[in-house]
Amino acid sequence: MLLRSGLSATERMELVREYFLSWGAAAPIVYVIVVIIEVIVAPIPGIMLYAPGGVIFGGFYGGLLSLVGNVLGAGIAAAFMQSFREWGTAKFLKGEKIKPIIAKLQESGVWVILALRLNPLTTSDLVSYAAGLAGIPVWKVMLGTAVGMAPLCLAQSYLAEGLFETVPWLLYPLMIIALIYVVVAFFFIRRTLAHG
Repeated sequence: MLLRSGLSATERMELVREYFLSWGAAAPIVYVIVVIIEVIVAPIPGIMLYAPGGVIFGGFYGGLLSLVGNVLGAGIAAAFMQSFREWGTAKFLKGEKIKPIIAKLQESGVWVILALRLNPLTTSDLVSYAAGLAGIPVWKVMLGTAVGMAPLCLAQSYLAEGLFETVPWLLYPLMIIALIYVVVAFFFIRRTLAHG
């Protein structure tokens, strides 16, 4: 229905809003679950959800829900990778030179995660997987994510609340950017695994 031709950007955004609100009191929970899935399925760009969150729930509440989904998703991704840590350490983190780096990451992981979350060029979701592989405690990943992602989630949600209502056609460039991001991330991950 959302991909149906002939719909304006305003109508598409309204369909997204109506879908989430159709869940009634469970709408915020459904939204958080969708954000968690976005975080766990790393190549999906978060901006596709954080910005509409402002339109659906309002600037502050939409940003807060995006942040909650990011923090929970980061914790799940890090915990998942920690279960593969022994295999990952043997495959990707070989050698004596890497051991001091791993130890330092485990010690001050919250600051590393915070810095990477604040950097807009970092692929945020992959940071959670790398942190789990490096053995950074899950609580540090979640804390660093909460502090580092709060400004981004809230800013995107607040901006989107006004921007998409004023200039709804911005949805189309956003979708194109997201598609390019997914394609680039897919080829980068594929190439990294092929050379690993």
